[in-house]
Amino acid sequence: MLYCLRRYPHTMSANTVEINRTRFRFNNNEAVWLFGYGSLIFKADFPFLQRRSARIIGWSRRFWQGSHDHRGTPEAPGRVATLIETPGIPCTGVAYLISPQVFDHLDFREKNGYLRFSTEMTFDDGSHAQGLVYIATPDNTAFLGPASEREIACQVAGATGPSGPNADYVLHLAESLRGLGEHDDHVFEIEQQLRLVLK
Repeated sequence: MLYCLRRYPHTMSANTVEINRTRFRFNNNEAVWLFGYGSLIFKADFPFLQRRSARIIGWSRRFWQGSHDHRGTPEAPGRVATLIETPGIPCTGVAYLISPQVFDHLDFREKNGYLRFSTEMTFDDGSHAQGLVYIATPDNTAFLGPASEREIACQVAGATGPSGPNADYVLHLAESLRGLGEHDDHVFEIEQQLRLVLK
């Protein structure tokens, strides 16, 4: 379950750094759990104390968010993962226990439309922890919304940004999900269509 899912006007800037700095005081916590479901699974460019497989309930991973700063450009945005509310559905990813200072880096990394939310996560052993997750909600200006997996694959195939080809994001995520034992129909269908487009 997620908390503090506030609605912002659709004209909310895609640059969310300042907004995120006002969300969730850490109250002198020495460490905070962070849930990753997209690039955070395969690209942990930050220090962490622990890394564990985890899941959250009620959310589906979807390539509905535009990437103008990492995997695309403003003229040719890529597509990256966000979470869409889907009651009862589990989303598997990775949880990192991190120092609160790491959020300065993460807020900048996730600045293109992503906001911090609080969520309960469940680990493989059945234990639970409260933590944070970055979600790009439909009311940010970089949100692209639904499209067929084929259309998404075609857009991904033609997008490249400062962090590299958009295709690498999809392929690395699909590989990482298999490593976690997770089957994601949406991601795997995009991967399959992408491989056909790239041939």
